[in-house]
Amino acid sequence: MQPLFIYNTLTRQKELFKPITPGRVGMYVCGPTVYGDAHLGHARPAITFDLLFRYLQHIGYKVRYVRNITDVGHLEHDADEGEDKIAKKARLEQLEPMEVAQYYTNRFHEAMQALNCLPPSIEPQATGHIIEQQALVRQILDNGYAYESNGSIYFDVEKYNHDHRYGILSGRSLENIKDASRELAGVGEKHNQADFALWKKAMPEHIMHWPSPWSEGFPGWHCECTAMGRKYLGAEFDIHGGGLDLVFPHHECEIAQSVASQGKQMVHYWMHNNMITIDGKKMGKSYNNFITLPQFFAGEHERLERGYSPMTIRFFILQAHYRSTVDFSNEALQSAEKGLARLMEGWKAIKRLGEGQKAKGQPQVEMKYVDELREKCYEAMNDDLASPMVISHLFDACRVINTVVDRKASISAEVATALAELFHTFAFDILGLTEDSGNSNKAREEAFGAVVDMLLEQRNQAKTEKNWALSDQIRDQLAALGFDIKDTKDGSTWTLNK
Repeated sequence: MQPLFIYNTLTRQKELFKPITPGRVGMYVCGPTVYGDAHLGHARPAITFDLLFRYLQHIGYKVRYVRNITDVGHLEHDADEGEDKIAKKARLEQLEPMEVAQYYTNRFHEAMQALNCLPPSIEPQATGHIIEQQALVRQILDNGYAYESNGSIYFDVEKYNHDHRYGILSGRSLENIKDASRELAGVGEKHNQADFALWKKAMPEHIMHWPSPWSEGFPGWHCECTAMGRKYLGAEFDIHGGGLDLVFPHHECEIAQSVASQGKQMVHYWMHNNMITIDGKKMGKSYNNFITLPQFFAGEHERLERGYSPMTIRFFILQAHYRSTVDFSNEALQSAEKGLARLMEGWKAIKRLGEGQKAKGQPQVEMKYVDELREKCYEAMNDDLASPMVISHLFDACRVINTVVDRKASISAEVATALAELFHTFAFDILGLTEDSGNSNKAREEAFGAVVDMLLEQRNQAKTEKNWALSDQIRDQLAALGFDIKDTKDGSTWTLNK
């Protein structure tokens, strides 16, 4: 097996992956703040780190994958003042905050299941770990990197930067951060504009709050991941993932918190997927330009020409490398839909060739081709999860299979079986695709296919009876409806040209 290289945001280069404990991987990924339905931007990190989770397990690692649910502490505009996003939603809908959090957590899980994302090993909630977050705050205070102000606790960025370096992940300097922070509200009770909240004293109107040594309040947004990552993965763990928009301030603050509390970084490899854009601008709730996943699946949004299946969405995201931007358009999604259909048609053809096929006088597909293709697929995955290259190699397998179906090449049963196993491993086990690539349900698809098969049986019967007119009529009518009919020695096959 080739070595795995992944891009580390901290060092800005691809690095050989060496887990802290041989054979085991600890991975933490920032999950959603559950105050609304997940959108396409949320789907990208979920699919990216599902790909990594699947591949690490495939190459033999035992993986503990932790993905959090943020259900408190994430204030509007990611600032230290304002309303909690979940509490605001609860107030507007006249619900308990936990009703809102539970409802959208359930909806998030439904969307992830539709996208065929494996569930994480542990999915901790911020509200379930208030004690751990308070312990983190106390450690930082005891080490001199935080201070109390009016019942709130703030991280002392200037003191930390003097002893360590704040901005190591994002590449920002403290002066840049100060300049960007000057307009933020709440600076009055901070020593420095760049300081961030570890614990906030709750105002009387604030719904979600807990007792603490400092005040009745709630944890700062950045605390939860540091506290829960350490609880479930230890003082040091291998991989921390999330969207590129979390590099600053969230992940930068996480690094500062871990160093200030325990004297060293917790994370060895920081991995970030790039953004989904719409008209060249990041898709997100804060920009009010997002399309939720349920809207994508149902086609219920003014920007959507129609609905797109979860597998089309997954394929659309995997077609691009996780560190590149992806711009939404109906044309791009429809292209992904056609590409996925081609791939699935290739898979069906491979399965039909399980017994092999001989074509007199034509070249033979050798086992060497399968071995080389397997090597190329592993090489792509080991090069920082290059999923577009894997998809390209799978399309090449489809091309080769089509030459066999067209009787322009031969294949033995052994080689056909090996090729089918390779395709299944990379398309389904690693990329996480499924054969259900349409919007209709499985029962309707099966009924649809059965009707076409029945017509082809009638056509074959007509040919047996030398009723060429009826045979041609059935073929021509199916062709007019978009079906491509191929006659082979073993019978007729069909595909639907989308």
